[in-house]
Amino acid sequence: MCGITGWVSFDRDLTTEARALDAMTETMACRGPDDRGTWSEGPAALGHRRLAIIDLPGGRQPMTVRTPDGTVAMVYSGEAYNFTELRRELADRGHQFLTDSDTEVVLRGYLEWGDAVAERLNGMYAFAVWDGRHDQLVMIRDRMGIKPFYMYPTPDGVLFGSEPKAILANPLIRPRVGLDGLRELFTMVKTPGHAVWEGMREVEPGTVVTVDRRGIRTRTYWRLETRPHTDDRDTTVATVRELLDDIVRRQLVADVPRCTLLSGGLDSSAMTALAARQLAAQGEKVRSFAVDFVGQTDNFVADELRGTPDTPFVHDVARLARTDHQDIVLDVNSLADPAVRERVIRARDMPAGFGDMDASLLLLFRAVRDQSTVALSGESADEVFGGYLQFFDEDARKADTFPWLFSMGRHFGDDTEVLRTDLTKSLDLDSYIADGYRSAVTGVQRLDGESDFEFRMRRMSYLHLTRFVRMLLDRKDRMSMAVGLEVRVPFCDHRLVEYVYNAPWALKSFDGREKTLLREATRDVLPQSVYDRVKSPYPSTQDPEYGRALQEQVKDLLARPDHRVFDLVDREKADRAAHRTGLGSQSARRGLERTLDLAQWLDLYAPEIALS
Repeated sequence: MCGITGWVSFDRDLTTEARALDAMTETMACRGPDDRGTWSEGPAALGHRRLAIIDLPGGRQPMTVRTPDGTVAMVYSGEAYNFTELRRELADRGHQFLTDSDTEVVLRGYLEWGDAVAERLNGMYAFAVWDGRHDQLVMIRDRMGIKPFYMYPTPDGVLFGSEPKAILANPLIRPRVGLDGLRELFTMVKTPGHAVWEGMREVEPGTVVTVDRRGIRTRTYWRLETRPHTDDRDTTVATVRELLDDIVRRQLVADVPRCTLLSGGLDSSAMTALAARQLAAQGEKVRSFAVDFVGQTDNFVADELRGTPDTPFVHDVARLARTDHQDIVLDVNSLADPAVRERVIRARDMPAGFGDMDASLLLLFRAVRDQSTVALSGESADEVFGGYLQFFDEDARKADTFPWLFSMGRHFGDDTEVLRTDLTKSLDLDSYIADGYRSAVTGVQRLDGESDFEFRMRRMSYLHLTRFVRMLLDRKDRMSMAVGLEVRVPFCDHRLVEYVYNAPWALKSFDGREKTLLREATRDVLPQSVYDRVKSPYPSTQDPEYGRALQEQVKDLLARPDHRVFDLVDREKADRAAHRTGLGSQSARRGLERTLDLAQWLDLYAPEIALS
């Protein structure tokens, strides 16, 4: 797991641009605290920051191979979980390896198969290959978008990086955000290819992007496709379990300390229990970590989203699976600390709007990183197996919009209410969302004979797997890599995603409950309490002191009437939020968090905001 960046300029000799390349590379220092490297030759320059996971001494980058027709150089971020099989196949084809790293396997795979190596990889990855034999750059991103990858086309080439900050560090770039960028910030909809920053784009998941003197071309090597599902219930449950066992086994491979992130919900509990069973067979114990808040369990108040506190269920799993467990208990002062907010904004390059859930995730990862370098997470199981409330809400099922927006508006309120009225009018978020929704659903393929209900549920699954999950994966990656922690996501293995996506809803929820397939596939390793537990989202503090701390910070901001945030936020609305009572709920705090996030972002990045 690493940070990558680079620059291709067909009209320049980039060996003279070492200072710019160094600046771009150093923005990735948190992603790769163990090593750094740069390489340049003619029109190409590559930078790399390394977090060493496999073959600690041998996986240095950029990695190069000199051929009679030119140099092939690569920078790579992520993990190829099937690298041992690929290595054997490549060795049989005559390739000789100098290291034990998966990076060299991917590079040799490119030499053997070209960009078709993408179809052979199982894992999470974003990598760029400068192919001096053909004077072209090839950029490849994993199927689900687990690893971030951004590019910025220029008149004579392209800039790229794991994060926008790497590209923004290049002197050619003006940090500018237009109306569409702001729309992305305020809608909780991740439009494929969009990157908030004007002129910047994402390398989309499942694509190969080739850049040469003729321009930029994109090829899709994977997309979520509809296929008939012919397995019966028992076979489907058994297949899910077989896949999970294989996925967890592959993702436990590392040359550094590993752990699991345990919330006490079905997803993380199943993954932790499977990991514990596999490691126990090798005479090892799995470490597990959970986030909690001071006083949360004793003073918990149930609501529509969260009926129970997490900690008792976490401890049930830890006892049954015999993990070496630790609770990371956070207090209000840490969650509301402006320095933590700054770290979050720097990590995400934008004010993403997740508030204390971003702060707690960063603090959790920071504590975990003190003891482990790799963590397995239950992220994405809700999207794969259909675990969210909206999957069971008839109004959300029928709504002609992204289903999570329907549910979030009901449970969390609207954090755009603090925006200036003229800005809200210019943004026209309702139209933007409607256009995005119409575009998104065109990708859903319907089976012959599929009922209206089954197709509606397929459409909901498709939207979650191609839109919603990408926001959460980006959040997970940015928060973890900000502290140099690699977080792996077993439920994003494309084999599992494809198989479960095509299982009809009648199988996914054959007992009327959420994630029935997952529950039944792992029931033998779960405590009864978790098997019976109803879905509960990622935790958020209920302490009203957190809201009051935010109010004091907004009051300080209001004392600076010339702050740029008031070009976006209505001062009167912010003032009312800063003086209201009853701030225990997440909904009541959202406008305060949004205001502070925007102010911090404007201070850190000084973007030019183009409102026309």
